[in-house]
Amino acid sequence: MILVTGGAGYIGSHTLLELEFSGLKYVVLDDVVNGHREAVRGAPLVVGDLSDRALLEQTLKKHSVDTVIHFAARACVGESVEQPAKYVRDNSVGMFHLLEAMRATGVRRFIFSSTCAVYGVPESVPILESESRKPISPYGFTKRFCEEMLEAYCNAYQFAVVALRYFNAAGSDPEGRLGEWHEPETHLIPRILRSVLGGLDETFAVFGTDYPTRDGTCIRDYIHVSDLARAHRLALDHLRPGSFQAFNLGTGRGTSVLEVLAAAEKVTGRKVKYEVHGRRAGDPPELVAGASLAGRALGFEARYPDIDSIVAHAFKWLKTHPRGYST
Repeated sequence: MILVTGGAGYIGSHTLLELEFSGLKYVVLDDVVNGHREAVRGAPLVVGDLSDRALLEQTLKKHSVDTVIHFAARACVGESVEQPAKYVRDNSVGMFHLLEAMRATGVRRFIFSSTCAVYGVPESVPILESESRKPISPYGFTKRFCEEMLEAYCNAYQFAVVALRYFNAAGSDPEGRLGEWHEPETHLIPRILRSVLGGLDETFAVFGTDYPTRDGTCIRDYIHVSDLARAHRLALDHLRPGSFQAFNLGTGRGTSVLEVLAAAEKVTGRKVKYEVHGRRAGDPPELVAGASLAGRALGFEARYPDIDSIVAHAFKWLKTHPRGYST
């Protein structure tokens, strides 16, 4: 049995779908503050948070859990700068409670939802797993600390850990069963699509057009959320006692901000208005994954590497869920 923390969230819920298709059994733990009960699609759901050690131990025992896939965390870089204490508490301290509950109940297999934010401003692109971890935001610091904590638990307590460092998660289930819905929404692709569907005339900010990139705007590696979900299922077969392994999850392709806007215009048939602002502090010019290690070790390859498919799948779900899961 697999415990999926944060399984009612965006990436977590898509991973539940992948586990279900693979015939694997799971139970979800989520505080449903930012997640959605509907996204769990009737799976066993324990409502609670990581600060409740007794609930964690009870859940692990009751459901005979042998593996944890851990998504539950805060994940907004800007918010982490404004509220670092919240991120230390929910990300780092929260995971400590989870690991101690696992230790108390004899559970040692762990897949961790990490991020390319642990690298900060990379020294070279594409970014390899050997790149120094020098985060520049409290969010990135908490994820790096969690990775270091997990390495220590592998060495001392024989935990088996795979950390998956996501680049920019985007898109929705290709069949339209699940999607992305945050309030407020901070991600560029769903913001554009929601503006179009809502009949709004929003003007989007492009932060910097003077970067040393092909069109002057920042370049990011967008990876389809269903590809991310599949990587978690593949990682289950590569957990080794006493071993900490980290893998980048990306496509190895970079898409600029202006190219994202162009893809949204192509998919929606609507012109996207934008205005140029100055550079945003802490935005590296280019973040693209060196993803070959995940391919060799996990057998992972992105099925939807192009930005048009990613935007089209996101639009498909939003057209039938214009108010999100409450539609």
